[in-house]
Amino acid sequence: MEETRQLRTQLDLMQAALDHINQGFSAFDADLRLVAWNRGLWEMLDFPQELACRGTHLEAFLRVNAERGEYGPGDIEGKIRRRLERAKLFEPHYFERIRPNGQVIAVSGTPLPNGGFVTTYSDVTEDRQRQLKLERTVEERTRALQQSEDWLRLVTDNIPALIAYLAPGPVFRFANRRYADWFGQSVASIAGRKAPDIVGDELYAELAPHIERAFEGNAVSYEYKRRRSDGSTAFMRSTLIPDMTADGRTLGIFVLSLDATEQKQAEAALVRSQRMDAVGKLTGGLAHDFNNLLAILMGNLLSLGRAEGPVDKKDLESRVAPMLEATKRGSDLIQRLLAFSRGKAIDPQVVPLKKVLETTARLLEGSLPSDILLRVEADDAAVGARIDPVQMETALVNLAFNARDAMPGGGTLTMTLAQEDLGRQEAAKLGVPQGAYGLIRVSDTGTGMDDETRLQIFEPFFTTKSFGTGSGLGLSMVYGFIRQSGGGLQVDSEPGAGTSLTLYLPLQRLPGRSSSLADEAGEDRDLKRGQGELLLLVEDDPDVADTVTDQLETLGYAVLRAESADDARTLALDLPELRGMLSDIVMPGQINGLALAREIRRKRGDIAIALMSGYADWSGVDGQEQHCEFPVLEKPFADARLAELLHQILSVKQ
Repeated sequence: MEETRQLRTQLDLMQAALDHINQGFSAFDADLRLVAWNRGLWEMLDFPQELACRGTHLEAFLRVNAERGEYGPGDIEGKIRRRLERAKLFEPHYFERIRPNGQVIAVSGTPLPNGGFVTTYSDVTEDRQRQLKLERTVEERTRALQQSEDWLRLVTDNIPALIAYLAPGPVFRFANRRYADWFGQSVASIAGRKAPDIVGDELYAELAPHIERAFEGNAVSYEYKRRRSDGSTAFMRSTLIPDMTADGRTLGIFVLSLDATEQKQAEAALVRSQRMDAVGKLTGGLAHDFNNLLAILMGNLLSLGRAEGPVDKKDLESRVAPMLEATKRGSDLIQRLLAFSRGKAIDPQVVPLKKVLETTARLLEGSLPSDILLRVEADDAAVGARIDPVQMETALVNLAFNARDAMPGGGTLTMTLAQEDLGRQEAAKLGVPQGAYGLIRVSDTGTGMDDETRLQIFEPFFTTKSFGTGSGLGLSMVYGFIRQSGGGLQVDSEPGAGTSLTLYLPLQRLPGRSSSLADEAGEDRDLKRGQGELLLLVEDDPDVADTVTDQLETLGYAVLRAESADDARTLALDLPELRGMLSDIVMPGQINGLALAREIRRKRGDIAIALMSGYADWSGVDGQEQHCEFPVLEKPFADARLAELLHQILSVKQ
């Protein structure tokens, strides 16, 4: 009796505990009869109280649910029978049922070892409502994001720029239509692919250092060129901006590229304009020099013409020597002026700055007023820099003429070459990395500048000269050239105390060099003479033909002359003993010498061929750029240059 009372007490305690659970609970035995439950089940599912007793069969519960439409419309008995059959399988099960009132009940059943099962019932209505709301929110935001991406795509596709996003790899995650078109891709095909596969291995090798710097967290700007499908060259200016987190990690980089072709062409036009302006200023001084040279020639020729009877050899040599020297100097002046005026694009190269200063000084000789003294202090031939020498000469000429204009009453213009190691603070002031620099200082003793003028001199179109006498572009272009070469500029000036402008260029130390003037002269070289080889000279100007014939015969060659391309063609094809041909390139009214040389080369591959021209830029005389595969002599030429060239081309054909 006592045991029964204790057992009942334990059951009551267990029932009280089950009633405090916020879920419904039921247990059915192997015969599908109720053996345990809690109050939460009845409150949650609203079952009749008469079913709340041990031994109630599962069918009674199913019938109540079916009759009040919990399982939906249709055959009530069939619904009950199917559920009883599934229950008799005693398998684990979970499902959610939505009641007619909208309540969502999660039913989870677990079988018991000896048959029957325990089932829990959870009201998940609020959870499902929150989930549904969340899903709707996600759907709305996804739709909004898609719309935002569509708008972003619409905007970026219509911006006149190439836009892309690179993830680590580097792999493209985004590209606008223009970027994809530029590399022959579609917007869809470019996403997810590695950068070398899109831009090509050759171009990627050029861009890789910039991309690596950007992934290190640096904003990077650079330029590159690429061949278009039509064969033309396009110049692109790109900026890479790192996409960084707050803790400094780089997630990717944004790429913005602009077509800089037109800007490059405009810059080139400005450079040509500035160079031609300098050429115009130089020609006045050069004309003075040429008049002096002509005076030497005329005076000596008149003296020889007045001589009566035979002229003494010594006296003849005394007259001829200065004439030869005058012609050489005139030829040198012409060649330097032509090279300066052409100013063709030259890839940056390491050059000795002393040679650049010497060349500039020779260009300026005679172009500065007599009351201005030009001094060049350049002793160290090992100071070099990686620059375009023609642009450097143009920059120095512009600075020289600015200094001339600042000294209307005369003075001293000094160009000094030196080198200097810039520390961190000095380099920071110039906006360059610290290290060793070669420097060229251009100083004058002119009027100087106040602080306001000094701060504006590098601005485009700023000028202190009267209207129509200055473009205001000279110093801005000097500044741009020096910055593009990796250097910096410093201006020191005070009113009445002159101006000193210092150009700093990253130093490239060169091996010890001899004087550049001695290198160019080549007077001590032995002439390489011919052995009577027969050469064809094609020249339509009789006087020039006479002079070149005399040079060739003096060097030991036999000469056959042709005044036209037709004569030259006939002679070249009919004379098997012909060893070489020297032809003028430009022959008015005839095919040019280059076309003639190519025709003869096709038919007589054994003939050595060289060309000559008096034009500064013969390749464009007929309106077309032409590549020349033959060596070209620039008129006038000395015997040594002619002998060296003939020796080279004839030795190849032996």
